[in-house]
Amino acid sequence: MCRSPERQPSTSLSIPPGPQVASCVVNQVKSRLQALGLLDRAFANASDDDLQAAIDALDDDHREALDELIGAEAAPEVVRTAIAKGRLDGTMESTALVLTDACLADCIEQLGDHADHPTTEQLQEVLPRLSEAHGKAITQLMLASTVAGEAPASAIIRDLLKNDDEMKLPKAEPKPLSPIHQGPEVDPEERAAVKARRKEAKQRKQEEARLRREQAQAAKRR
Repeated sequence: MCRSPERQPSTSLSIPPGPQVASCVVNQVKSRLQALGLLDRAFANASDDDLQAAIDALDDDHREALDELIGAEAAPEVVRTAIAKGRLDGTMESTALVLTDACLADCIEQLGDHADHPTTEQLQEVLPRLSEAHGKAITQLMLASTVAGEAPASAIIRDLLKNDDEMKLPKAEPKPLSPIHQGPEVDPEERAAVKARRKEAKQRKQEEARLRREQAQAAKRR
């Protein structure tokens, strides 16, 4: 389910692209927009409670990465504003990757040797356990994220999100990939303050962990 290898650029520069090449490019763009639309639907399907639970479950590094991506301290409404403005610049995809990283890791572990090229049946076997552990909406978001990331199993996963009785996303009204309403710009001082608070909290936890280790070692020597 990981991202497919990047295509190597053509070494031929003398032959102009013909109709077949142009058609291939159009199909790639269409497929790309469809994948982003599916990811957008997965975000819309997730409730604020779903997003908040995913945010609360992040470790310090992932939380810091999410805050950096969206430019403010993470909260459902801030996430939605950021992805509305960043559907085409990679913000929406990166946000989904951070929020669903634990779910994806769990999925890969449960699929085992079949992780790169799972069948529909193999995915259907592990998805209920993922939904129970991470929530159905976050599991759907993880699947949509792998489609946007061009995973080898994208065709199978796309079909599950469209047609599977348990995992299909609800129909959504079409909307433009570029935002209509722009949210307010984040104050640079506020962003710096958020980063400082995160850094301080991380250092405090590291210091507390160090003290616990020293206490445990001292207890062993007694």
